[in-house]
Amino acid sequence: QVQVVESGGGSVLAGGSLRLSCLVSGLPFDDYAMAWFRQAPGKEREGVSCINWSGQLTKYKDSVKGRFTTSRDNALNTVWLRMDSLNLEDTAVYYCAAKKGCADWEDQPDYDYWGQGTQVTVSS
Repeated sequence: QVQVVESGGGSVLAGGSLRLSCLVSGLPFDDYAMAWFRQAPGKEREGVSCINWSGQLTKYKDSVKGRFTTSRDNALNTVWLRMDSLNLEDTAVYYCAAKKGCADWEDQPDYDYWGQGTQVTVSS
């Protein structure tokens, strides 16, 4: 049984930082690219980042480039999203998802597995 479990969400002031974690079990983790998506209130879910199986390729949504960093450790079956300089527009539920490769990484139907999400709230 595949499990994708996000953690690390919470409330933070604008300008602050958070690090989200995603622990995956039940699949060959190093066969999968891992992505982060988010859904803000009243908005559609959107892609935030993708990291390929080795960690050597990363992709980011334009609005988070230079502020967010994704990384992974295949020995720990874990992917992280470090978020710095958070602003109010980053408030959302953040989801972790897995698929084979980061090609067309923003296409949500391509993903095989999803977590339940973790809430990030940025306040002024």
